[in-house]
Amino acid sequence: MGACTFQERARGKSIHEDYREAVREAREEYGNDAYNGTISTTNGVIDVTSEFKRSGLSLGEFINKNIDRAEKRGHCLGICVKEAKENSNKIKSKVEHNVEKGTKKWVLKYVVYDPREDRQIASEKTKGDAVKKARKYTEETQRRTFIAMEKVLEKGNSTVATITYKGSSNETIGEYVLFGWAAE
Repeated sequence: MGACTFQERARGKSIHEDYREAVREAREEYGNDAYNGTISTTNGVIDVTSEFKRSGLSLGEFINKNIDRAEKRGHCLGICVKEAKENSNKIKSKVEHNVEKGTKKWVLKYVVYDPREDRQIASEKTKGDAVKKARKYTEETQRRTFIAMEKVLEKGNSTVATITYKGSSNETIGEYVLFGWAAE
């Protein structure tokens, strides 16, 4: 059970959000082992940006001088090297309405799902047909399925609106350096 140093650059809205994303990516790539030698073995991030600015040191010098403050299995340290600028718009989203002519008719369907794959396998008018499809799929894949009753549009699109994020021209994401000791 040793330790190794790490240093990562991240981009996002905040140092804490970027830390969480870096931990998630490390766990995804290297697993959830408590000794995998990545940022995921740390317990949080401490923002040392103000100390870095006051020090007058270069980024590399500051990291070398302060890395021992981040103990093995402790917190990592983070420095903001470019401030994020938030969206200054009063309204930060845009609505696009989807209007279709004619009347809509809802029908009852029996939908077969594979919960492990988190996907729909079949959609049938009768429960008996859905059971046949579900049994066939389960027998071929050896996976459990379930059938749910759902109302769906007979024809047409059930999406009535799409909401998208509307960024501002001065909005930028921040850049951060995360460093410390990782357990291995």
